[in-house]
Amino acid sequence: MPFVELFAPRGSLAEDRRTQIGEKLVAEVMRAEGAPDTEAARSISWLTITEIDDWFVGGDRTTPGEPPRFVVKVSVPAGSMNEAKRTDIVERVTKVLADSDPDPRRFYERDSGAWVHIYEIPEGNWGAFGRVVRIEDILAHVTGSGAVA
Repeated sequence: MPFVELFAPRGSLAEDRRTQIGEKLVAEVMRAEGAPDTEAARSISWLTITEIDDWFVGGDRTTPGEPPRFVVKVSVPAGSMNEAKRTDIVERVTKVLADSDPDPRRFYERDSGAWVHIYEIPEGNWGAFGRVVRIEDILAHVTGSGAVA
């Protein structure tokens, strides 16, 4: 059950690019996480896109004409990750962004166009339906053996 947040400079994502990223990013994170591709799993795997008015790198404001930079935060339940899954998430997120960019190479070079942060939310710190939701509740929901509620 990933919750993915994409931060981008305001106006840097044309609608077609926003749609391309939106359609692919959560699906790729779900694959890396090992989540089943079920309607239930997709229903609790969310993405938000936040446009930032002011973006600074090294104390210098970025300009509208330069290639945009991105920060992608991926929140997942603690205990669902290992080193291979973390690596896979970073690779998949980077590829989705690169595939949508006119210059995909820049995401793999020294001044990368993106940072990926993985947050593993400790057990007992997810909540939905007015209660704490534990990893076994999530697993039961996405595998169809129970409901989150």
